[in-house]
Amino acid sequence: MTSAQSSSVAAFRALHASGCFMLPNPWDVGSAVYLQHAGFAALATTSAGFAFSRGLPDDAGAVPLEMMLGHIREIVAATSLPVNADFQQGFADDPEGVAAHVARCVATGVAGLSIEDATGRSDSPLYGAGLAVERIRAARAAIDASGVPVVLTGRCEAWLVGQPDPLPFALKRLVAYAEAGADCLYAPGVREPHDIAAIVTAVAPKPVNVLMSGPSTTLSVPRLAELGVRRVSVGSALARVAWGAFIRASRDIAATGSFDSLAEAAPFSEINDVFRNRG
Repeated sequence: MTSAQSSSVAAFRALHASGCFMLPNPWDVGSAVYLQHAGFAALATTSAGFAFSRGLPDDAGAVPLEMMLGHIREIVAATSLPVNADFQQGFADDPEGVAAHVARCVATGVAGLSIEDATGRSDSPLYGAGLAVERIRAARAAIDASGVPVVLTGRCEAWLVGQPDPLPFALKRLVAYAEAGADCLYAPGVREPHDIAAIVTAVAPKPVNVLMSGPSTTLSVPRLAELGVRRVSVGSALARVAWGAFIRASRDIAATGSFDSLAEAAPFSEINDVFRNRG
């Protein structure tokens, strides 16, 4: 563990101790640098945002392990902020494979990483309960063996895979993940305040992450803080906002031959100055 990683881990753990903080998700070096410039206290990678930047789908296996480790390492090197790795399902089904890959992820310099229980298979979208817990336990053991106390986030993908009656299902799993050694708990897709509050209560005193992937008339950072949420991420949303602007402008140019859509471009000097003055 380098001194930089030690400082990042300590800072990241402190952010989880009280209050509620934003954890935005860059998808490349430039977006990571800009998010630090914008004043955020920590960052998290996004598997989908990175996959799209490489012209790949966010499907299981589309981004191989070595490519993902290289990307995580690149984001860590680009910023002095703590970085949490979206490490998907650990790039393995079995606990032994998860442990080996988590150890390599820790070695990239991250301050935290997440392990999800989605298999990526349509016929069986979630790992069985026992195996899912063993995978979290293996990740915890690998982190402990590394001597680097990175924050381990246990994810239940019940809402994202369309699990019927997802709340009781997720509550049972998240409590089990907390008991297996997860430091932070996360059920991406949950949006109802009642459900969020139930998750916070069930795993207390461990912190909860909530994903905000689109606009909401009922949820904001202050409201999520009131519900007891400690961490708020946006997943691929920022990358998709950038893609949305790009798609609209490119389609407009192709369809009309005019360049009116370029009026929405960020000023060249603003972006250039941020990168010129980094560090």
